[in-house]
Amino acid sequence: MTSTGTPGMAACLTRGGRPAFVVNVEVFLQRDGRWLLIRRGAHEAHAPGALAGVGGKVEAEGAGEAVLEQTARREVGEEIGVDMSGVRLGYVASGFFVTDDGDPVVNVVFSATLPPDARPVVASAEEVAGLVWLSLAEAEADPDCPPWVLRSLRLAAS
Repeated sequence: MTSTGTPGMAACLTRGGRPAFVVNVEVFLQRDGRWLLIRRGAHEAHAPGALAGVGGKVEAEGAGEAVLEQTARREVGEEIGVDMSGVRLGYVASGFFVTDDGDPVVNVVFSATLPPDARPVVASAEEVAGLVWLSLAEAEADPDCPPWVLRSLRLAAS
């Protein structure tokens, strides 16, 4: 590990010596003015128990064209059992953070309207401890909703 100059962060380097980052995709799903948030599993390395959008890391296997959108759809299916085929994903924002265990992460945020017939469930109990539907105002008042999630949610709602 080599220091990147960013406080509190060490970077993994590629074989070519360039910084390597985890790429994460997060999706904020809404229906009828309410947002579906997950409660992260208790054993998650970053922000366990906190509220978040549905999401996860880009995986090298199967990566290709539209990798961010593919990852968003895959994660929604894996975590809450909803097929997002054909659902329009809107780009919201991107950002950078360092996980609780030190990984540098590029985070890409999308929003989408949950299909009317979709019935989300906890499909991956290791990653998702529960589901909650909140208005933006309710999320802003919820102590389990971290500031970075609120920032993305506000952007998705605007």
